[in-house]
Amino acid sequence: MTSAAPSSLYRLHLIATGGSIMHNLALALHRRGAHVTGSDDEIFEPAKSRLAAAGLLPEAEGWFPKKITADLDAVIVGMHARPDNPELLRAQELGLRVYSFPEFIYEASKDKQRIVIGGSHGKTSITSLILHVLRYHGRKFDYAVGAQLEGFELMVQLTDDAPIIIIEGDEYLASPIDRRPKFHLYQHHIGVISGISWDHINVFPTEEIYREQFRIFAEMTPKAGVLIYDRDDEQTQLVTVPSSPDVKYIGYGPHENVVRDGQTFLVTKKDEEVPVKIFGEHNLRNISAAKEVCKQLGIKGKEFYEALGSFKGAARRLELVREGEGSVVYKDFAHAPSKLKATATAFKKQFPKRRLVACLELHTFSSLNPEFLPQYAHTFDAPDVAVVYFNPAVLAHKRLPALPPEAVQAAFQRPDLRVFTDSRELADFLHAQNWADTNLLMMSSGTFDGLDLARLAEEVVR
Repeated sequence: MTSAAPSSLYRLHLIATGGSIMHNLALALHRRGAHVTGSDDEIFEPAKSRLAAAGLLPEAEGWFPKKITADLDAVIVGMHARPDNPELLRAQELGLRVYSFPEFIYEASKDKQRIVIGGSHGKTSITSLILHVLRYHGRKFDYAVGAQLEGFELMVQLTDDAPIIIIEGDEYLASPIDRRPKFHLYQHHIGVISGISWDHINVFPTEEIYREQFRIFAEMTPKAGVLIYDRDDEQTQLVTVPSSPDVKYIGYGPHENVVRDGQTFLVTKKDEEVPVKIFGEHNLRNISAAKEVCKQLGIKGKEFYEALGSFKGAARRLELVREGEGSVVYKDFAHAPSKLKATATAFKKQFPKRRLVACLELHTFSSLNPEFLPQYAHTFDAPDVAVVYFNPAVLAHKRLPALPPEAVQAAFQRPDLRVFTDSRELADFLHAQNWADTNLLMMSSGTFDGLDLARLAEEVVR
């Protein structure tokens, strides 16, 4: 069926509307004036309340093929749905236009300059930095980002008049019926590769196959396009070798900086010091990447630094929970090996005189996979006390084999690593710690099975 421009689409149905990015898309389309319906077999907070407030919450959870009618302009399917989803099958039977999330974003931004931020790590932070700077200076832009940002009510914005769109380019699959990586579908004008570290073992079984997806992305950079990349990342170097005389290649490294008393200052070309609220070499690289993108969009260095002073970071990306004179508590989304190592190392360097207790929850398919676990070797050496937690029930849900705690300890190659499989025992261990001159770092894409972090933070920071 011939594609129609999303600006002309009025009646839209979202399959898997309760997802983090999908419910934000539903809200953005609703605000744009579209008639939006949706379905999902489970909807959690905050999506549930946000959809309800907008009148978009499905009456009942589940899949209802009768919702798919011939008068729909299009159906948008989220990654949470399965290929045999009853609503998806009905849409295909009726010959309706079916978009994946990235396909729809591309169609909605065909007439805009598209800036796509890719990479195994750092892409959310880089995207967030760019959005913050553009908003600070009153620029018009659309966006699609994978985390809730301070000052931005939604994670997706689509308008008719914004000349550019900033997109966080995930390398994961586009939809249950489209096995291409999402960032291949956006067709960027300006692309970023922040670094490559093998992830998603369930989709990309080898490091070579995973890296190939980034090579394809790099080679999709069009004539007169720009490719910005981490010049120090060995895997990134393999895919960003300048191959087109018509493409501008820009490599970046960590921004020059100094750290004094737990405070990071950026050092500018004029030897001025700019205090920032984020820290760590990985964030200093993220800042450099964002600065290069903003430069391409006409933001001068002085304007960039002026805006950066008020940037607090993306939600759950090295996010401050509680701070005191002798201790701080942070939470972070880190779960992949490269992210874990970068975050834990940065934290220890930022507060070298304090003891660091760091906890990691293994929660994703890759992190719980025995074949992938060796990738974590020596990535958790920086903390003084290193703790790993996982719930055996999650293994069963993901149909993975049982994981003995000894195997986890061996994979990390840290003999004193503490491994817990019961969240109550983990909580007891943390509550029993001496928190004098000690920081706490909690890292997970989950919740440590409901661990009360706020209560724990109160004990750490008195």
